[in-house]
Amino acid sequence: MTDDISPRQAELLEAIIKEYIETAEAVGSANLVQKYGLEVSPATVRNEMAELASKGYLEQPHTSAGRIPSALGWRYYLTNLLKPEDLPILQEVALKQRLWQERFEFPKLLRAAAQALAESTSVMGFVHTNDGQVFSAGASNLLAHNEFFDIEVMRGVLGLLDRNEELAQMVGRAPDDADPHVFLGKEIEVSGLAGCALVVAHFNTGKHQGVVAVIGPTRMAYAKVLPTVKQVSALLSDLSSAW
Repeated sequence: MTDDISPRQAELLEAIIKEYIETAEAVGSANLVQKYGLEVSPATVRNEMAELASKGYLEQPHTSAGRIPSALGWRYYLTNLLKPEDLPILQEVALKQRLWQERFEFPKLLRAAAQALAESTSVMGFVHTNDGQVFSAGASNLLAHNEFFDIEVMRGVLGLLDRNEELAQMVGRAPDDADPHVFLGKEIEVSGLAGCALVVAHFNTGKHQGVVAVIGPTRMAYAKVLPTVKQVSALLSDLSSAW
C-alpha cells in the first residue's frame, strides 16, 4: 500500500476497476456499495472517489458523471491489488495439446501459440521472435470491444505488427523474467493506443528466443489474461527439445 492511498480507498479502487472491466461504462457510486459489499455509505463512496480522483487514480470522462481508472489507477491495481487466477485444468490441458501437436515445426508452433492466445483471452494474440518472425491471430476479437470501433485505434494496432523493428524495440523493454509485463496506454508508445494495453512474456528455448503477447483494451480481465500469457510462454520454452 502506498502512503497516499488508504486501505478503504484501495478497496474502492479495486471495486471500480472490476465494474469498469465488466461494463465498459464510467462508474458511479450508486450501486458500488451494494454490489461489492462495501461497508460504507454511498456518500462516503462519493467522497472517497473524489479523493482518489484528486490523487490521480481516477478520472472523469467529459460525457459522464461517473469515474474511470486513470493510468496511475491501473498501475496501482496491477502492482498491489490484482490476484491472478489459476487456469482451469481443462484450459491448461487444451493449451498444451494445441501446442504439442505442432512441436516439430517451429513456424506452425508459433502460429498455434498466437491462435491459442487469441482464443483464450478474446483479444489479439501474437508471437514475435528475436530473428524477426511475427505471427498474429484474433484481430477480429478486438471489434467486440468498443475501444476499437475507432478506425484510428485499429489502424494503430494492425500497423504495429507491420513495423517489425519498432515492435521488437517495444517488446524488448519488457523485463526478461518469468512474469508477464503490462504496458498501459502511452507506455506502448504508438499513436492512438492510449486506451489499450499490451501484455508481454518472454520465452527462451535455447535456440530460439522471443515474446508472446496479447493486445486489447486497457480494461482487460488481467486476472485471467496474465496467467494465460504466462502459460503459453512456458509451453514454448518447455517444447525446446523438439528443435
